[in-house]
Amino acid sequence: MAASCRGTVYSTTAAAILFVLHLLTACCSSSPSQEQDRLALLQLKNGLSASSGDLLQHWSPESGRNPCSWPGVACGARSGRVVALSLPSRPGRRLAGELSPAVASLTELKVLSFPSGGLRGEIPEEVWSLRHLEVLNLAGNSLLGHLPATFPEGLKSLDLSGNRLSGRIPPALGKLAKLRVLDLSGNRLNGGVPPELCHCRDLVKMDLSRNFLHGQVPSGLMELRNLKFLSLAGNNFSGEIPSGLGQLSSLKFLNLSSNSLSGKICPIDRVALRNHAVLLLDNNRLSEEIPAAPAPAPVSSLLAVNVSSVTDATSGVNPSPQHTELFAASSTSTSKRVLDEANPGTLPDGGSSGGGLRTAEIAAIVAASSVIVILFVVVILYMCTRKSTRRLSRRSFRRREVKVFDNVDVGVPLTYETVIRATGNFNASNCIGNGGFGPTYRAEIAPGVLVAIKRLAIGKQHGDKEFQAEVKILGQCRHPNLVTLLGYHISDSEMFLIYNYFPGGNLERFIQERTKRPISWKRLHKIALDVARALAYMHYECVPRILHRDVKPNNILLDDECNAFLSDFGLARLLRNSETHATTDVAGTFGYVAPEYAMTCRVSDKADVYSYGVVLLELISDKKALDPSFSPYGNGFNIVTWAVRLIQRGRVREFFIEGLWDKAPHDDLVEFLNLAVQCTGESLSSRPTMKHVVRRLRELRPPY
Repeated sequence: MAASCRGTVYSTTAAAILFVLHLLTACCSSSPSQEQDRLALLQLKNGLSASSGDLLQHWSPESGRNPCSWPGVACGARSGRVVALSLPSRPGRRLAGELSPAVASLTELKVLSFPSGGLRGEIPEEVWSLRHLEVLNLAGNSLLGHLPATFPEGLKSLDLSGNRLSGRIPPALGKLAKLRVLDLSGNRLNGGVPPELCHCRDLVKMDLSRNFLHGQVPSGLMELRNLKFLSLAGNNFSGEIPSGLGQLSSLKFLNLSSNSLSGKICPIDRVALRNHAVLLLDNNRLSEEIPAAPAPAPVSSLLAVNVSSVTDATSGVNPSPQHTELFAASSTSTSKRVLDEANPGTLPDGGSSGGGLRTAEIAAIVAASSVIVILFVVVILYMCTRKSTRRLSRRSFRRREVKVFDNVDVGVPLTYETVIRATGNFNASNCIGNGGFGPTYRAEIAPGVLVAIKRLAIGKQHGDKEFQAEVKILGQCRHPNLVTLLGYHISDSEMFLIYNYFPGGNLERFIQERTKRPISWKRLHKIALDVARALAYMHYECVPRILHRDVKPNNILLDDECNAFLSDFGLARLLRNSETHATTDVAGTFGYVAPEYAMTCRVSDKADVYSYGVVLLELISDKKALDPSFSPYGNGFNIVTWAVRLIQRGRVREFFIEGLWDKAPHDDLVEFLNLAVQCTGESLSSRPTMKHVVRRLRELRPPY
């Protein structure tokens, strides 16, 4: 009995000890800092949309108090704090929504990696206050805004590629002494490369391609001795290639293609040969003088080179460094060897120590030289034929290729065959409009999946390189009131652009049919404001700025709720560095074209303002820009002249479409009319900017 009691006491004591230990463990495992992390993760989840699938289903209060076991979450072994969040996108598992500022509560976070998802909005400022952050990867999302003025000092990898970030590259990046990877490619960044970046001596990869950067390639890049990957392709860099790039001893990949670089390539062809590097310089204005006696280097050390569009400065030929090196090395060494054998010891008096060569020896040397020359010619012909075959192959492939922009998903593949089939081989029955650049077709790619195909006229004015450069820039333009460019096709016989489709038709049809429906001042105001916002975005937020040059009702599309979308700016000229630039032709529609543009062929953003003003006048009246009722007044009388005349005579009410005067505040209607007339002023300085137009229309906002 005593032993039994002692056993009971021991077991009870052991149970009590285990219970106390459990309590202590529970208390320790849920410290205030860990609770702070858990709440921050739940707030972060709330900012993400349901398209994440089951990716975050275990991030919930019911999944335990300790978040370290949640998918995508890693914690420190000692602290138990969250140190890493990594949720890459997978098929059926795609993050979407916005990053919550609650991320600032994860004060021990070192890694934040949400690549290739559907994140939108701006990167919260709180992200940049995470002082322990080492890796930030938000590539392949739809993030907007500018880069910050300061960064976490310990940042080692920054990948924000494939987003919609704008503004300049901050010089503060140069203070990141530990930075090894910098990838800002595929955004809308402008300006130059700040020289401070050359202070990031640990950089191994720097990719700034496919932005709107300009200026010269910084010579200070030669200080980045550890750099292995450098890409500045697809920008607008000019000037010569810095000679210091040839001193980058670690470089393995260099891409400077599709810029406006000039001068010689010799500073970097040496580093390419020495480092087994990949070198891409195509689509520039570079030239190359073939050296008479280049430094010996094995041809096989050059992995890949693309120098198409690079010309020899002396002959105009387009040489490949491989061919140049092969010719120079073989011809120089062979010539030297033949000369040495033919004349081993020439004396000052012109005699020879060996008494000269026999006829048979001379014939053998000449025969050997001839064989070398013939072999060289055969090699060159083979390489040229191979290059021509590859070019034909590329053209044949491109003839059937449809290029779709990043972050574009219509639910089904967009291919050349599906487009041709959906338009009935561009059958007239599917044509839904004609513009200055060609007709537009309705295409049902799959059941319920509609797109609009703008077929472009093939001509000399649409050069291959020019077309692709402009369309790539336009493919990055995203605004709620701009028609989205989804993709394009270009070949020797066909060009078309692919846009999203709007079932509401265009504003021209809306104006023609509005007598069949009740007039709404709210709806008219909404259309005017939508178009103004789109133009303001094109003029002030796109880099380079975009001028539409053909604003008219036919190029304003509507959805079922009468939201307006500006279209047909696919081949608009780009305004880069000046307020105005001369053009060789007038791209616009008579009646909407600004007078100074029609007379001088000089276009500016104020020409778009004029055309927009004409659209406003048509929107609130029953007259067209060049209405037939104006014919008795003679040539030059248009809707602008008519509006000014009625205002001067105090007969404003007669301008508005019947019934509108009785349904809207008179002061607002008069202000709207005055704004339209101001937009069409003869003097460019008297016309408001589109930013000013947006502000004034907002002040007239009716209750929606």
